[in-house]
Amino acid sequence: MKILISDSIGQSGIDYLKQQARLPDGQGFEVVLKPDITPEELIGEIGEYDGLIVRSRTKVTAEVIAAGQKLKVIGRAGSGLDNIDVEAAKKAGVAVVNAPGANAQSVAEHTMALILALFRKLLPVATALKAGRWEKKGYMATELSGKTIGIVGFGNVGMKVAEITHGFGMKLLVATRTQTSEKEKTMKDLNGTLVTLDQLLKESDVVTLHVPKSSETEHLIGEKELALMKKTSYLINCSRGGVVDEAALIKALTTRQMAG
Repeated sequence: MKILISDSIGQSGIDYLKQQARLPDGQGFEVVLKPDITPEELIGEIGEYDGLIVRSRTKVTAEVIAAGQKLKVIGRAGSGLDNIDVEAAKKAGVAVVNAPGANAQSVAEHTMALILALFRKLLPVATALKAGRWEKKGYMATELSGKTIGIVGFGNVGMKVAEITHGFGMKLLVATRTQTSEKEKTMKDLNGTLVTLDQLLKESDVVTLHVPKSSETEHLIGEKELALMKKTSYLINCSRGGVVDEAALIKALTTRQMAG
């Protein structure tokens, strides 16, 4: 059995796979690392492999899957599956697996860093200081305590963001397509409220997006949605760029329809 890793992944992951290959039931298990393989090379070589591990660089198209005559499984080292033709894999009988919780804490912390940077105006302050200006009264910060955060998508990342912002005393609104007992418990523990997307956009001081990119979420936030937001509110997207209509976002920012 041969497994191809076509993107750069953590060395610990590579070591783990190679360790599994040395176990008695892993005889014949070979791990091949080609993080710079081109799309053309991938199509030409994938027929040799039983498994393929990717991150976001490699695009696993229907053509790649069709060329992988021995392919049994495609593993995504991460959560997003928008670079894999899942439907083509399903038709070919190839399993697709991912690791949705692997980087949830990291993304949640990054989201919190962006929220703090916006509310504390860290970037304009740093820019002014680099230019030799100390404008103490020019960049008055805003406290997070008592403000409302609207989380769109309440999966692994969304729930962790909610937990972190709860520590800052923020009120929680949630818009999610699916409910689970874990989500319900988290919202109850954090005094969160489940609302529609429109209500969330109207009432939140900061809106943060944590949804996968799919045909259903493409341009989830467009001109109509942005028009619902407060002029003092901020939008953070730590999911995928295509979830927001960038042309509409640029228009909203340039016309000061929202704060940032």
